[in-house]
Amino acid sequence: MNDVPFSEPITLKLQSVGERKVASSWEAIECMQQWPERARGRSWRAAYRACRDALDGWRTAREARTAFVKAARTAGLLVRGRKST
Repeated sequence: MNDVPFSEPITLKLQSVGERKVASSWEAIECMQQWPERARGRSWRAAYRACRDALDGWRTAREARTAFVKAARTAGLLVRGRKST
């Protein structure tokens, strides 16, 4: 299982570590483990699945990144003012 890099990193604001740049599917999966429980809904599960599928070769990096951005935006963790989509 190889890591799948994103075309451009995504910056999140996490309470536990402050700002964090996420540049690959593996980093996204690691990062999602630190999300608050309230933010682990449908979009979180879809992003987690998309990132796992990208690592397994079932989805593209673009699909994983898009799902991750949507989940981060839904959770209110996406840093505003930076290009993320």
